[in-house]
Amino acid sequence: MEYGQLGRTGLQVSKLCLGTMNFGPVTTEEDSYAIMDRAHEVGINFFDTANVYGWKTGEGITEQIIGRWFAKGGGRREKTVIATKLYGSMGDWPNDNLLSALNIRRAADASLKRLQTDYIDIYQAHHVDRNTPFDEFWEAMEVLRQQGKILYVGSSNFAGWHLVKAQEAAKRRNFLGLVSEQSHYNLLTRTVELEVLPAAEDYGIGVIPWSPLASGLLGGVLRKIEKGRSASDHVVARLEKHRDKLEQYEAFCDELGEEPANVGLAWLLHQRAVTAPIIGPRTIEQLDGALRVLEIKLDEKALARLDEIFPGPGGTAPEAYAW
Repeated sequence: MEYGQLGRTGLQVSKLCLGTMNFGPVTTEEDSYAIMDRAHEVGINFFDTANVYGWKTGEGITEQIIGRWFAKGGGRREKTVIATKLYGSMGDWPNDNLLSALNIRRAADASLKRLQTDYIDIYQAHHVDRNTPFDEFWEAMEVLRQQGKILYVGSSNFAGWHLVKAQEAAKRRNFLGLVSEQSHYNLLTRTVELEVLPAAEDYGIGVIPWSPLASGLLGGVLRKIEKGRSASDHVVARLEKHRDKLEQYEAFCDELGEEPANVGLAWLLHQRAVTAPIIGPRTIEQLDGALRVLEIKLDEKALARLDEIFPGPGGTAPEAYAW
């Protein structure tokens, strides 16, 4: 396994982040334990979750599964950099969601209880809350850090200007500020290259791409369907929209002699500011298959070909659209 620093921090995290969203709704608790154990065996120390995962309001099913796995001992908690998120609704009462100081306090305590730990390594805002000023957000996070309940703060789905506002507000308070940003980023979705990636790079914020394979479209979807694999209506609709690009992509992956999923993940690791894409394996086999990513080195010619197949926004702003 390869490791790198998360943004400008001294925290060392694996170049692949284990996403746990499938734990509970898709993957059984027993299989989730096996996947997490296997992740440690291969050196993955970075796990991501959220209080809403499990998708039963207020239950935090996925966090509970991770907590029971931590409770098995054997250094499981100590070996894990655990990142969780708040924002989504955990009840039907006012202040059971978003980023008010009240919800931050309650949500953090609830996540700590479910995770069966006394601290969260990276506590992330799942989305921006336009109604909560960043001074309130940071004051609440500062209290949690002073109490030893969290170590670092991250964001998810922030625009570039949100990162700037957050960091400048933190700077005024002499606080470390954001150390990570989870963004929707893959070969098919490259809008973050305009503003988010440059802002993250400038402020020393590590980027953690989610949906790195575009809900499976970049995982060899065409060849899988040819072999009889079924696909949801949503995937089929997106497939038809991007069929020409995906045909070129899978053919190019064949030229490289690599699996499409691994090429898509490897491409992300070649991008500026990216720390670790989130992989969400449903099985141990899928986890093991992703390890090949770290061995794939894409040269300038290969990167240029991928840019031809999946044109990005044309670079960073404002050059990408101003001239």
